[in-house]
Amino acid sequence: MQAAKSLLVTGGAGFIGVNFVRYWLENYPKDRVVVLDALTYSGNYESLRPIEDNPQFSFVHGDICDQVLVENVMREHTIDTVVHFAAESHVDKSITGPKQFITTNIMGTFSLLEAARALWLGESPIVSAHRFHHVSTDEVYGTLEENDPAFSESTPYAPNSPYSASKAASDHLVRAYLHTYGLQVTTSNCSNNYGPYHFPEKLIPLVLTNILYDKAIPVYGDGKQIRDWLYVEDHARGIDLILNEGKVGECYNIGGINEWANIDIVNLLCRMLNKAFVSDTSLQTRFPQATKAAAGDAEALISFVTDRPGHDRRYAIDPTKSQTQLNYAPKESFETGIAKTVSWYLDNPEWWTPLLK
Repeated sequence: MQAAKSLLVTGGAGFIGVNFVRYWLENYPKDRVVVLDALTYSGNYESLRPIEDNPQFSFVHGDICDQVLVENVMREHTIDTVVHFAAESHVDKSITGPKQFITTNIMGTFSLLEAARALWLGESPIVSAHRFHHVSTDEVYGTLEENDPAFSESTPYAPNSPYSASKAASDHLVRAYLHTYGLQVTTSNCSNNYGPYHFPEKLIPLVLTNILYDKAIPVYGDGKQIRDWLYVEDHARGIDLILNEGKVGECYNIGGINEWANIDIVNLLCRMLNKAFVSDTSLQTRFPQATKAAAGDAEALISFVTDRPGHDRRYAIDPTKSQTQLNYAPKESFETGIAKTVSWYLDNPEWWTPLLK
């Protein structure tokens, strides 16, 4: 029987982090999970509210750049596994204000690595076995042309935004701590996640919430930028496999095998909400502002805007390594995953409405 783990999940009140925490507690009820989150604008404790009474769960409000705090938390809870999600992740914000991305994504990762090195590899290690798992992004690889092969783990890094450059730097730091100090690390690079608890600044929840408030849906450039989409629980399952089956020092790409152009996603969501308002007339009462969707014409809200500076044209993940070495495959098709996502946003306006302010 596998020994119980004690996990520190950084950024566990953010979109992917909270879905991972809920997944882990459900599938490993004997493990302890400690969330460390600064609760900046995209971290929302309300997402953790349903599990706050679980005796295996603890929350610490704090900054990953505070190495003393990190060491105290790791020591107090005898942490043997770090799953590092915490990051500034919005590309537009990194263009207008890159400093916070450098601070959180690079210096924050450095702080965590130093804390782990001190407590796991120091003179009196707090545990006999450990793992530091670093969650990264496909954006570190740069951009692809339409017919280029998808990113693999051997694709050279070529980040094009301050956000992706800061994540690339943190990836290299993690690798260096394995080769220099012997820290037991793994890294995953994922494609675009979607699903419940997604902060409304991102494409899919932005489209949904704008339709429900009858607001313009901004689409960059021609909208033909292509992304690979991964249901967030499938991402959590991929990290589970890496922690339990992955080889120390390896990087694994976790993808949805599901490429869509942004404009096609926008049009799909418009059609889905048009249909939802026809089939469920109570939606007109619950969302009275959504006059275009109620009229079956949410597409009228689409507004093409000036493209983002340096906007990468296409991202696509080749998950062959994860499939062959970890037996990974997404369980959700895009059709099932996006249906669950739309239903969740329609059913949970009390979660996302305060965030719009």
